Parts: sequence; C-alpha cells; structure tokens
Amino acid sequence: MAFVELKDIRVSYDGKKNILEDLNISMEKGELVSLLGPSGCGKTTTLRVIAGLIEPKDGTFLLDQEALTKVPVHKRNFGMVFQSYALFPHMTIAENVAFGLKLRKESKETTKQKVTEMLAICGLEGFENRYPKQLSGGQRQRVALARALVIEPKLLLLDEPLSNLDAKLRVAMRIEIKRIQQQLGITTVFVTHDQEECFSISDKVAIMNNGVIEQYDTPEQIYRLPVSKFVAQFIGFENFFEVKHNQDGLLQTKNGLTIASSISSLTKSEGIATIRPEDIQIVAKGMLTGEVIVRTFLGKSHQYEVKTPLGMLLVNGSDQQIYQTGDLIQLDLPAEKVVLLER
Repeated sequence: MAFVELKDIRVSYDGKKNILEDLNISMEKGELVSLLGPSGCGKTTTLRVIAGLIEPKDGTFLLDQEALTKVPVHKRNFGMVFQSYALFPHMTIAENVAFGLKLRKESKETTKQKVTEMLAICGLEGFENRYPKQLSGGQRQRVALARALVIEPKLLLLDEPLSNLDAKLRVAMRIEIKRIQQQLGITTVFVTHDQEECFSISDKVAIMNNGVIEQYDTPEQIYRLPVSKFVAQFIGFENFFEVKHNQDGLLQTKNGLTIASSISSLTKSEGIATIRPEDIQIVAKGMLTGEVIVRTFLGKSHQYEVKTPLGMLLVNGSDQQIYQTGDLIQLDLPAEKVVLLER
C-alpha cells in the first residue's frame, strides 16, 4: 500500500467550477514528489488539501492507511515550509527552530538536544543566537526547513520554497533540500513551477493542468516520453506537426514527408509528432531543406527559426558553424528523438 494517497479529490471555491477534478495520486514512503505546473493549475490547492488547510468537496486523503480528510491541520503532524519563510523576527534562530517543540511542551533538555542536532543537519551550527535579519536568504530558508523538520513530521510540505532566492542560491538550496530529505528519509511533497528545479531533485513528478494530473512518473520518463501536447510544451518541446498513417502503415506529414519514431507509437491513425530544438540535426544532406529566418544567441549555442515544408521549426546549432538569416540549411529529425502524441 502507498504511504500517501489522494483518492478522487474535488475542490471548488465557489461551489461551481472545480479547482481539482477527481484528482488521484499515491506516494511511497521516503519519496520526494513534486507537483509541477503553471499558475492556476491546482498544485498549491493540492498541497493545501494534504496540509489540512482546505477540506475537499469530495474524495479521501490517506496517510499510512489512516483517513485524515477531516483531521484539522494542527493534529496532522506535518512540517511545512512556505515561500515567505515566516520566521519570527524577534526570536533567535534557536528559538525559531524550537517553536514547535515548545508548543508540544517538550522538556528543555530534549528541546535543546533536538534543536542542536537539526541545526547541524541544516548547516546552521554557530547561528543559534543570531536573529533572522542577520542571515542571508539561503540561511533563512534553512532555518525554516530546520523548524519544520525538528518536530519529526510524518510528511514534509514545501510550497515554492526557493522562489525568493537568486538563481545561483536556488541551485545550492535544492541540492541541500535533497541531501537533508535523503538523510532523514522523510516523505516530501514539493510544489514548484520550475521544471529544472523539480526534475533535479524529485523521485516522481506530477504535471498538473486545470486541476487534473496529466502525467505522473519519474523525471527521466516524463522528459523522454511526455504523454500529451500540454506536457510536451511545458517541458521544452517546441516543434509540433500533424502526422497520419499512410496505406503502407508509415507515418507521414500533411505534405507527404515520412516521419519515424523509434521510442513511441500511435494507437490511432492520426496524431502529433514533436521534437526538441536541440535534437534536430543540421547536416550536409538531410530530409528537410529550410531557410533561416531568425537567429538568436543562447550562450552555448545559437537557435534558428527555420522555414521548412513542415512549417516553422526551432533548431539549435553549435557555435562551430553559425548560419545567417537567409541561409538554406539541411535538417534531419532522428527517429530516436521524435515523440508521437495522441491527438
């Protein structure tokens, strides 16, 4: 049995349109599962249902086979870390971390021991007597994490915890979160809209769209084989074109170009083929001829908007050969990079 289960969850704020529609998801103990999607897709609402901040209209929430759907938030023993950190400015770091233990009336000796241990785990030794205003953004985020973990929660909930940090610090902190999560073996639900951040630390990812989960799988599987056009677009596929089976069973585009995929197939006669810009090859002699319309510099490569018989394609090329606007180039679409999607 799964450790965390959401079954047929429905949530509506106005009594009419459902924010979550028959949502189902299960998580194994010790997993870090991310909820990923654009603003308004329902990921934070899902987290709030798990936390007990929202009671669903229908459905059941189970933790270790215990129904918690109607259990109030203060009785769930979950640790929560928010985007804003929510630290108490008048308390020292040690006092902030100890706050949950004091509410539980833990002894002073036990509280001191647990706080000391958690500060060490979170890399905050020597900061016990400082105040939040004396710390950097990354250090404050570690304090919020230590405060959530010191109560030994059954579940850790992270709601966009890194969004207030700069890019370099975000990378460092996501590595720290994964290290601490693995060290403690705590089941974690992580909400984010950042694909790279999510894929780098998650065991499983649920990609959400309009209150439903479009795909739930490992980051590697989602990256390689998205199951819908929405998922493909969200994770970086840029080129889409319609295909159908011809009389010989081969896939062809509208203009008769034969397309092959060695990693997926269509169960219906028609569908959509997609490929990432970095996976299209610029070659001496290829299956497509295209004209460079726009060139942009990406740092490690150049990206070209290319007019082809398939329509406009985005193609990434190395800096070893730079093409100019108006140049004709030859393109190949490797079969091991083409993904086929049902319509």
